[in-house]
Amino acid sequence: MFKKILIANRGEIACRVIKTARRMGIQTVAVYSDADARAPFVQMADEAVHIGPAPAAQSYLIADKIIQACKQTGAEAVHPGYGFLSERTSFAEALAAEGIEFIGPPVGAIAAMGDKIESKKLAKQAGVNVVPGFVGEIEDTEHAVRISNEIGYPVMMKASAGGGGKGMRLAYDEKDVREGFESVKREGLNSFGDDRVFIEKFILNPRHIEIQILGDKHGNILYLNERECSIQRRHQKVVEEAPSPFVTEKMRKAMGEQCVALSRAVGYYSAGTVELIVSGADPTGESFYFLEMNTRLQVEHPVTEAITGVDLVEQMIRVAAGEKLEMTQADVKIDGWAIENRVYAEDPYRGFLPSTGRLVRYQPPVDGWTDDGSENGRRGVDGVRVDDGVYEGGEVSMFYDPMIAKLITWGETRDEAADKQVAALDQFEIEGLGHNIDFVSAIMQHPRFRSGELTTGFIAEEYPEGFTGAPASEELKGKLAAVAAFVATARADRARRVDGQLAPHRLSPPSEWTVTIDKAPYEVVIADEDVTVNGVAVELAMEYTPGDRLIEAEIDGEAIGIRVVPTRTGLKMTTRGCIHDVQILPSRVASLSKHMIEKIPPDLSKYLICPMPGLLVALHVGEGDKVEAGQPLAVVEAMKMENILRAEKSGVVKAVNAKAGESLAVDAVILEME
Repeated sequence: MFKKILIANRGEIACRVIKTARRMGIQTVAVYSDADARAPFVQMADEAVHIGPAPAAQSYLIADKIIQACKQTGAEAVHPGYGFLSERTSFAEALAAEGIEFIGPPVGAIAAMGDKIESKKLAKQAGVNVVPGFVGEIEDTEHAVRISNEIGYPVMMKASAGGGGKGMRLAYDEKDVREGFESVKREGLNSFGDDRVFIEKFILNPRHIEIQILGDKHGNILYLNERECSIQRRHQKVVEEAPSPFVTEKMRKAMGEQCVALSRAVGYYSAGTVELIVSGADPTGESFYFLEMNTRLQVEHPVTEAITGVDLVEQMIRVAAGEKLEMTQADVKIDGWAIENRVYAEDPYRGFLPSTGRLVRYQPPVDGWTDDGSENGRRGVDGVRVDDGVYEGGEVSMFYDPMIAKLITWGETRDEAADKQVAALDQFEIEGLGHNIDFVSAIMQHPRFRSGELTTGFIAEEYPEGFTGAPASEELKGKLAAVAAFVATARADRARRVDGQLAPHRLSPPSEWTVTIDKAPYEVVIADEDVTVNGVAVELAMEYTPGDRLIEAEIDGEAIGIRVVPTRTGLKMTTRGCIHDVQILPSRVASLSKHMIEKIPPDLSKYLICPMPGLLVALHVGEGDKVEAGQPLAVVEAMKMENILRAEKSGVVKAVNAKAGESLAVDAVILEME
């Protein structure tokens, strides 16, 4: 077994590998950029080596710096995590040339599966179902049209070397092919240096299901069941679960055996994932097709660990060290259900714009996952596990992936795992930047999610106008009203006790409150131990001290977590996937509020406002220029993505307040219109 390994990655996956290596008695080496100097993974590792500036292209993506760090520290092997160099054949070859073990699959398997065209040919030869399509060289647009007509519409045109949703076009007819083929070629060339394109049948009601593979260097290969990853946004996974609510035992066996056959055909060992596209429109479950193989550990690996009890990182290390798998296919089980939500630094209320900045407050529902080596330990604390690599006071950098944490829950049933997600998300405290906690909580509660009727179009179909918060029932609003009135009573009681106030009389705090939620008033009376909402008695058990940010209450026997922020006239209350602006007034005062003059918000349409923290890459207009509605005015880059800002209305530019190359804060005014 290795004595020391280096982790060629950062963030939560670096922490994950370090924890397991520590349990195995293996020393660890972290490599870090300028941006990660104070990151938790750097503190956790036994040794840490600085490898360059913040941009990944100048640090984490330079193989020579990783190899030099290995030589400097005496690391015998490298775990690449996912992303960065994890699927680069040149990196694995360079390590081998230096006698350093790569904790991953053989170079030949990485190369074979890294090319979408070649991998489909190999899959077909291995007896794996492949989507009907054309995987040879496509000469030109006319050739693409002929192929598409033969396959039958709709078809998907994809760049051979593509990934992350780039280089893809859906065509419903010949016109779409003629318009999109050259565009796909250009995107493939510009993004990946490869303009080859393949065309395949587009599967209706597609579900994204993947099979976890694990093999050793002695020819043993197993499948560790499936994960469902159908809930995606812009081809990026948001929710993952294991097992899939769609897959039957017969499907699982057929999928697993085909994926093992493919792995065996390329001499695979270590952990890997075969991604399949499955037709949800086919109730037989026989319409599943090879999509691609990821020759690395997946982000969503914890859900497989939770239901099988297998530590995938440990197995990868043992396999790299030459050990045989101690389990057989018959030993692989499915125990319960696990769901993972990715907590991202993005604002779903503002079109999922990236959000960078400092984590002013970061308190997960349970402490970060610790590896105690037990099956139950892989399920976290009472079925709740948090994998993270951030800390309160730290910064979510614009240079890397926007993931803050992964929340994994395990339950005996799918509903139990989803319920635990909702409860845990309610207790997740993040302040200082935008995050998607409310959005993933809304998905967990959505009737369609609970039914298991999932497709890759779920988010686009269920939230076509964007996200405004999960719907709240009247029952939930009544409970919030009771909690809000209790909070107001506690704050009023503290105010009257401040020395010198209200002397010489000791007035009692108000007991009758009017709580307005979503413009609906609720009359709440708090008298001694009794609470009523609109005349109906409520059983409320909670503790609150003014200043508390998180309230854990039990209302009519149901536990609920509510994040609260005081406002001028009440509270901002967040729970069950929605933010509620709550007005709280003593009932005698509330009756007078209708006489108050309504404040009219200022007209901001004449300003071009930066919607997120980022870099102003380009400014297309200057002072005095005429612009039309919809015209691109500026480009802001954040989280490695460029965002085009357009004019809301026609007009003339009055003043320009920023210039290209400047770093902008959220809501910074870029320019003003007359």
